[in-house]
Amino acid sequence: MAHAGISVFDADNHLYETKEALTKYLPARYKGAVDYVELNGRTKIMVRGQVSEYIPNPTFEVVARPGAQEDYYRNGNPNGLSHREIFGKPVKCIDAWREPAARLAKMDEQGLDRTLMFPTLASLIEERMRDDPDLIHAVIHSLNEWMYETWQFNYEGLDRIFTTPVISLPFVDKAIEELEWVLERGAKVVLIRPAPVPGLRGPRSFGLPEFDPFWARVQEAGILVALHSSDSGYARYTSEWMGASTEMLPFQPNTFRMLQAWRPVEDAVSALVCHGALSRFPQLKIAIVENGMSWVEPLLKSMKNLYKKMPHDFLENPVDVVKRNIYVSPFWEEDLGELAQLLGEDHVLFGSDYPHPEGLANPVSYIDELSHLPEELVRKIMGGNLTQLMGIGVPA
Repeated sequence: MAHAGISVFDADNHLYETKEALTKYLPARYKGAVDYVELNGRTKIMVRGQVSEYIPNPTFEVVARPGAQEDYYRNGNPNGLSHREIFGKPVKCIDAWREPAARLAKMDEQGLDRTLMFPTLASLIEERMRDDPDLIHAVIHSLNEWMYETWQFNYEGLDRIFTTPVISLPFVDKAIEELEWVLERGAKVVLIRPAPVPGLRGPRSFGLPEFDPFWARVQEAGILVALHSSDSGYARYTSEWMGASTEMLPFQPNTFRMLQAWRPVEDAVSALVCHGALSRFPQLKIAIVENGMSWVEPLLKSMKNLYKKMPHDFLENPVDVVKRNIYVSPFWEEDLGELAQLLGEDHVLFGSDYPHPEGLANPVSYIDELSHLPEELVRKIMGGNLTQLMGIGVPA
């Protein structure tokens, strides 16, 4: 399939943060909550006095090569290669992964029109601070200030790089305050962790009515909400099965954890539906990013069966709610055509996960992977749907 004339809007690109990203704007009273330490000759991030292995190299001075695992995800591992053999040698972090001007030049080189730009290190914050919601809000705002200073939320107003500020929900008034802050600075999308909301009274669903003031403002603003794969705290449950308490280590293979890996997003979507948030605010736009699609069909089937038995416990048909409010950017190696049949053609978003090793080395190359689909559907998946969803014009 020819690439000419097909606009590519990637729903899943990443930046690599600098060491100051979480702390530059952190109030003095929280000094030391996040720090970097040298351990056995390697730099590690330390959160509240605990060294984290969540990101093997949190400085990102050297990183895994973009697309290092492409062959692994396409063809499996028939030769039984080791983790190190699959990844190969790390590479030095380039400017295009650190700052927007160089990234824009890289996008031009790749032929990539637009992208959502997610942080990488941010996904460890909330879980490691879950018993201190004031600290969560402070660190999240510090990160957002750094992202705005470094990347902006719509770089140079060009409608090409949309960096995703984070919103945390423990205190609803502070969440709304943060939302207003990012909206004033041109944010077109916000990032929310798919997990129970931590708080002084313990964790709870963000679909409950106590969060309605926040969702009402989100709906009024028309801003897209992205639930990106993160540390959702489920390592607590898998650790009990493993008989050992460890933090989530996404870059260390664990077969048991991987079999349960998409339970957090299934629960998050279920909570938004079953607790009524998506029915009370039917214009909310929720994009599920880098959480695969294997959970979609079983969830829809379960919802259909449950609604048949308990229609009085739902505000409306839950399957209809998912198909109205939920948009999915699955893994690139999955069947996007099948997902379009499950959710509807307008609800599938392409995401490459560039420049992460499990992503694609060149996002635009994915057009060729969809050559078996009708061209109009390819146009929707590769960029048309996300462009429509965010209410932005056709790229120049």
